[in-house]
Amino acid sequence: MDPTGLDLPPYAAAFVFGLLGGAHCIGMCGGIMSALTFAVPPSMRSPTRLSGLLLGYNAGRIASYMTAGALVAGLGTLLALSAELRLALQGFAAVMLILMALYIADWWKGLLRVEALGRRLWRHLEPLGRRLMPVVRVPQAVGLGIVWGWLPCGLVYSMLAWSLAVADPWRGAALMGAFGLGTLPALLVTGLAARQLGVLVRHPATRSLAALSIIAFALWQLWLLLPSASAPMAH
Repeated sequence: MDPTGLDLPPYAAAFVFGLLGGAHCIGMCGGIMSALTFAVPPSMRSPTRLSGLLLGYNAGRIASYMTAGALVAGLGTLLALSAELRLALQGFAAVMLILMALYIADWWKGLLRVEALGRRLWRHLEPLGRRLMPVVRVPQAVGLGIVWGWLPCGLVYSMLAWSLAVADPWRGAALMGAFGLGTLPALLVTGLAARQLGVLVRHPATRSLAALSIIAFALWQLWLLLPSASAPMAH
């Protein structure tokens, strides 16, 4: 078994990670999307303009994810990671997903300590984002999205651990791009229907269902990393 991939193609798995993490994205970034949407003057709040701004935010955000993935994977190249260490990092990414699921369901908040690691960088970047507001043009939205992509997020950190295991900048960028595309549906819908989705996502049943789905997927990924799962079957 390739240490940088899983039985499910790695980019498809990264996309599913982002898709399943949509509940966290809505909870963490939904307020931002709502605020940015309603900050647009009513006279300029046409569906076409709002859709363009939402795509701009998310294009910038995904570009930052891909940049981070390339940088982290480049570090993996410099460190010349062994196959065993790469597998361990993929396992760490899956464990981080389980912790994220516990956080989404309000069962355990320990992941907040991990997200705190990125707050020092965020304190320097946040003022840059404020200079772009209020956002009324797509280039502004892209710029703000680029800044927003560095917001401390445990879900992103779990994927960056996987990018480190890939140890190839191009593949690391592609992996984070696939993950970002997985988060896209939740955030696009949030921007267009923030109030309705906010009520749904805050419901304990919704959060629990999302958490259980993520845990099931993460456990499956961990099982695929076991030698017995990747060994050829005897005939």
